[in-house]
Amino acid sequence: MRLMVTGGAGFIGSAVVRRAIDAGDTVLNVDKLTYAANLDNIASVADHPNYQFSQSDICDMPKMAQLITEFKPDCVMNLAAETHVDRSIDGPGAFIQTNIVGTYSLLEASREFCKSGNAPSGFRFHHISTDEVFGSLGPTGEFTEDSPYQPNSPYSAAKASSDMLARAWRETFGLDVIVTNCSNNYGPYQFPEKLIPVVIIAALEGRDIPIYGKGDNIRDWLYVEDHADALLLVARKGKSGETYNVGGRAERTNLELVKMICAVLDDELSDSPHRPHESLIKFVSDRPGHDHRYAINCDKIERELGWQPSVSVEEGMRQTVLWYLNNKEWWEAIRGKGFDVAKRQGLGQQKS
Repeated sequence: MRLMVTGGAGFIGSAVVRRAIDAGDTVLNVDKLTYAANLDNIASVADHPNYQFSQSDICDMPKMAQLITEFKPDCVMNLAAETHVDRSIDGPGAFIQTNIVGTYSLLEASREFCKSGNAPSGFRFHHISTDEVFGSLGPTGEFTEDSPYQPNSPYSAAKASSDMLARAWRETFGLDVIVTNCSNNYGPYQFPEKLIPVVIIAALEGRDIPIYGKGDNIRDWLYVEDHADALLLVARKGKSGETYNVGGRAERTNLELVKMICAVLDDELSDSPHRPHESLIKFVSDRPGHDHRYAINCDKIERELGWQPSVSVEEGMRQTVLWYLNNKEWWEAIRGKGFDVAKRQGLGQQKS
């Protein structure tokens, strides 16, 4: 396939790009290169003959139309987004612009491409979203593709809005649109403002490991390369107009997850002066509107497309910890740009 991947220098997007090139696809990576994007994430494929890159803003509709017209993709995969909840609390405007206006720009450019008669047969738009659009669950139950949208943060509200735009362009204009909603991703190359890299790096340096509230918030954890495989499968074989939930079937409380990471570090760093790393845990004041529990039911994609998560959270977390241990230069380069890689960003930094 010829894939135009937006946000392909980010965490999930770069995994999609790497997997797609490995699978023999031709990829145009479109990324604005904001703070969380990193060309080092796709260095392994940068010189591949099937890979192209354009530093462009998805909100620039004429540019998106030009790229789509010239590249003639079989599928536009929209992974470009502002994603960090804490940052959305501090400054919602960027989330509205990128997640809503940017998605509109891509949808319109794709629609015009189809109207021109130059689009390949079977051209489709794959919009990648999150389980956070569904809000918060109680102690039981799971999100399904039919769950109502109840976003509680500026980030999830912006993503929910973009999902609705994708649906409307399908229903009103007949654009071949597919939407996927995923659970929390983790793995190599995750920008160090998210929980898992923050924990790993803080523990390595003997700093406080911050956990919001009591650490009892529950998330379903999905290894990023499993997610990338699911997205590429949906792009190829998903049914037009459908939505697919993608989850890891691995619910853990934040505290359980952090203790798991600490145990791996204890095993791998037997001579560390900070062992047991669990002793570094420090509870901080919770962030506003913090959803208590997410859980994804991914029966549909398993049943209809044959995808299943292949990496357990225990195996994936060990691989992730080892990657950060073995790739210190990657996150040190981010630190060199002035980013505190061992500190969570946003209002959640306020301590009680």
